[in-house]
Amino acid sequence: MARPDKVAAVEEIAQNFRGASASVVTEYRGLTMSQLTTLRRSLGDGATYRVAKNTLVKRAAEDAGVDGLEQLLVGPTAITFITGEPVDAAKALRDFAKANQGLVIKGGYMDGRALTVAEVNQLADLESREVLLSKLAGAMKGTMAKAAGLFAAPASQVARLAQALADKQAAGAEADTTEAPADAES
Repeated sequence: MARPDKVAAVEEIAQNFRGASASVVTEYRGLTMSQLTTLRRSLGDGATYRVAKNTLVKRAAEDAGVDGLEQLLVGPTAITFITGEPVDAAKALRDFAKANQGLVIKGGYMDGRALTVAEVNQLADLESREVLLSKLAGAMKGTMAKAAGLFAAPASQVARLAQALADKQAAGAEADTTEAPADAES
């Protein structure tokens, strides 16, 4: 018979899996409680870092429909459940792991599939959502400026052509007036 506290823990972890946009599995061997607290703070509000028993995580992942994490659940395991921006949390974990050798990123889960350590690091290398959106807006603004220039070009060409014709007619009229008196004298 399953103990009620373990059933509750499995259900809580399964709910975390269901509500997360991504999750990252880590090993935390050798980290102190103060280091874990620092890590949790660096993750911000969009992520929770939870230490859990591997057997409970396996059952919760199965309940939540998360496949591919079984091979990652070896040794002391903690999972970061990311509800906010995955890039920010992956960066925080990577940076913390660089500064603290006790934290080892084992892999993750996002968009219905397991992630390797390299894929988690690639996710951390991406720029934040805000930076990417501002770059997109800048590119769109540049494209719009080019389009406006292209749309205005035919009108300005017609105006220059009309001015050139007017200048040519004016020059022709001047030539006629200067030639007419010469013809009259002969």
